[in-house]
Amino acid sequence: MATTHQYVTSVRWTGNLGVGTTGYADYSRDHEVAAPGKAVSIPGSSDPQFRGDAARYNPEELLVASLSQCHMLWYLHLCAVNAVVVEAYVDSAFGNMVEEASGSGAFSEVVLRPHVTISAASDIRRAAELHNVAAKLCFIANSVKFPVRHEPQMESSR
Repeated sequence: MATTHQYVTSVRWTGNLGVGTTGYADYSRDHEVAAPGKAVSIPGSSDPQFRGDAARYNPEELLVASLSQCHMLWYLHLCAVNAVVVEAYVDSAFGNMVEEASGSGAFSEVVLRPHVTISAASDIRRAAELHNVAAKLCFIANSVKFPVRHEPQMESSR
C-alpha cells in the first residue's frame, strides 16, 4: 500500500514598497520561504532577469537544489547499505530553462555533477553504479517532466 507524505511550507511576500502592486515596476519580488518548526527562513526573490534580487534565492535555483539534495541523500543511503564509505560529496548542479516568447517557460534539463570521494577500501565501480540507482529512486526527479542527468566524478582517498 502506498504511503502519502505531506510537506508544508509557507511563502510570505515582503516586497510591498508602500504602494502594493500598483504597477509592474512598483513592487519588489522579495519573499521568505519557511516551514513549520524550522528556525531559519530562506530569503527568496525572482531571477534578476525578472526584476528580482540577485542576493536572494529564486524558485528556479531552489528546484535545482532540491533535485541535487534528493539525489545526494539517496546516494548516501545506498552507499551506507552497500559498504561504500563516502568521505566527501559536493555537487555543482545546473538547470537549463527555456523561456518562450509569451513569457512562460519550462526547464529542459537539470544536470547533477557530484564529485564524490570514497575510502580507499571501497569499490569505486560499485560507488559509481549507485548513482544510477539513486537517480531512479529520487522522489523529486520522479516528479518532474524534464530529464535529470547526472555526471558523477569519483575518486578514492589515498
